[in-house]
Amino acid sequence: MSNWKKRLAAGVLAFITLALAAVPYWPWEEAPADREAIGGAKIPAGPYVALTFDDGPRAATTTVLLDGLAQRGVHATFFVIGENVEGNELLLQRMEGEGHQIGMHTYHHKSLDQLNAAGFYAEVDSLRATLTALLGREEFMLRPPYGMMNAATQARAAAPIVLWSVDPEDWSDRDTARQVEVITENTQDGDIILLHDIYPASVETALQVVDTLMAKGFHFVTVEELFAVRGKTPENGTVYRRLPPSSAG
Repeated sequence: MSNWKKRLAAGVLAFITLALAAVPYWPWEEAPADREAIGGAKIPAGPYVALTFDDGPRAATTTVLLDGLAQRGVHATFFVIGENVEGNELLLQRMEGEGHQIGMHTYHHKSLDQLNAAGFYAEVDSLRATLTALLGREEFMLRPPYGMMNAATQARAAAPIVLWSVDPEDWSDRDTARQVEVITENTQDGDIILLHDIYPASVETALQVVDTLMAKGFHFVTVEELFAVRGKTPENGTVYRRLPPSSAG
């Protein structure tokens, strides 16, 4: 079994364990085929959504976010900047220990489509090496800053490339109410939501979104867990914006 498949299976089994601890009953008979079993364990019926955060970590805001997610039993995905990892190593280890996924957002938040090969590897491989030294593994998904990339980016990535399908543009204001409305009114099964854990308003947005969508029956998973739920293995250099059920195309 490949490293990605091992990680995906472990992630989704952890999610199932968490879900079963929180909810006494799951309607197994309603689960579509692409959610039936991984490692012999059945998966709760959806809908599923992946909540993702860019540009952190930032101790003041990311810590509050992690506390709120832990209270709700929710896993998220954090695409971190290398220079922000420095001094926040314990925060990254906490993320990993609490079941969140950590991905790469370059070392200095540079637009990858503007870099030559040497510049690309300096931004991506340096962050990969930093995370490997800290977390003891080598495989991390990549989110290019600003979502900007080209064919060279895909060829050099040596990682799956994760973009998004729901973006409230939280960087443009600090209006939590507006952001929550945009997300909750537009999120569907398989979507990947983009927020930034460096803004207090965005942290509040995230927690309100979790509460609202969970009340509607959504399950929050990491991007890796979303792949596992769909029965798919992420491919290096391939771009992913959302992962709908197989019946949705």
